[in-house]
Amino acid sequence: MESFAANLRRRAAQLGISNAEVARRAGLSDRRYGNYVSGRREPDLSTLVRIASVLAVSVDELVGLADASEVRTSEEIFQERIISALHALRSDDLQRLAVMIEALASEPRNMAT
Repeated sequence: MESFAANLRRRAAQLGISNAEVARRAGLSDRRYGNYVSGRREPDLSTLVRIASVLAVSVDELVGLADASEVRTSEEIFQERIISALHALRSDDLQRLAVMIEALASEPRNMAT
């Protein structure tokens, strides 16, 4: 079973975001989050839930109670990266993004291979 600190590092790497960005999105100082990533400290429950939300993963997976070795497709990773990034956006940015995503989703695609 991987440690909490290792799971934090692994998940941020999967999403392609830095520790500083995870800390910012979770509303934590770099130093405080750095303590979690290094294994020097563990967060309280509300902070743990916020970090899991930012990393678009379950608390169980972060603390090692769920299998984190599940192989994800590249499409799943992209979707998880998008979900994670959404937590950093304000309401007006989310509204613009929704319009852009809806436009992309409704665009006809060439189905030929």
